[in-house]
Amino acid sequence: MPAPLLVAPTHANPDLSAVLAEHAVEIKDELLEHGALLFRGFAVDSVEKFSAVADQVGNARLNYTYRSTPRTSLGAGVFTATEFPQTQEIPLHCENAYQRDWPMLVAFCCLQPASVGGATPIASMRSATQAIGGAVMDEFEQRRVKYVRHYRPYVDLPWETVFQTSDKQEVARFCDNAGIEHEWLDEETLRTGQICQGVATHPVTGEKLFFNQAHLFHVSSLGADTAQSMIDMFGADRLPRQSFFGDGAELAADVLQAVRQGLNQQAYDVAWEQGDVLLLDNMQFAHGRRTFSGPRKIAVTLSNPYSSHLPG
Repeated sequence: MPAPLLVAPTHANPDLSAVLAEHAVEIKDELLEHGALLFRGFAVDSVEKFSAVADQVGNARLNYTYRSTPRTSLGAGVFTATEFPQTQEIPLHCENAYQRDWPMLVAFCCLQPASVGGATPIASMRSATQAIGGAVMDEFEQRRVKYVRHYRPYVDLPWETVFQTSDKQEVARFCDNAGIEHEWLDEETLRTGQICQGVATHPVTGEKLFFNQAHLFHVSSLGADTAQSMIDMFGADRLPRQSFFGDGAELAADVLQAVRQGLNQQAYDVAWEQGDVLLLDNMQFAHGRRTFSGPRKIAVTLSNPYSSHLPG
């Protein structure tokens, strides 16, 4: 299965940001060809060094507004990787594929590897798209995906974190501009819904790829027991997050299974070493996280924004 292209230094004490600046065209071409590049042995061991590296490979860092997972800002558009509990695996996904706007480049830096586990699995979306199969792909392309979220105090991410504001009018403006339906069910409960792409075309390669997070947002991603507990607690129509086909129809279990299986079959685990930098073309490669123990610190930047606005 496709693995990242490994790039190692050719002389002692190399400065990765200087190497990238000198070979910018070649690096861009290699990333487009391979989809994933792993720089190892360059000792990128601080947020400042990683930020300098990210400056050389990406433009216009995203601020990660309309958030899906908890992260901590490390300054200058650098964030921690998703801060879910160590015992929770994060399924393979493409960053921000639940939106109509997303970064084309995701850069990771290992500041501290976990003592046990903590690998970042990646998967070729070209291979996963083929594995998911034409019938499921056609259905997602035609029907698209609707994401419905309910924001309540103390459940999942609060709306103030997701939208990076405590002003309800600012939330309304953001939603209106992004084509997100929004409704306050009561003083503290916000419901949003947005229809986004199920399949997207890579703007450079022209490849048609599976590109959504239906399998991640769907309550079934929590496992059967937890999913039932969530439904019992909140009701099937008021779950913290849920996904549907764009026409509002339920996503069948066999469709979601085909997606998860198609992605998982392509998984390649990147086992981190301190100072590693991993660059992913966000449409060519999905990523996730294995469980781990001990401290783990992975920094992330999201760059090169791309929009694919859809009617309706």
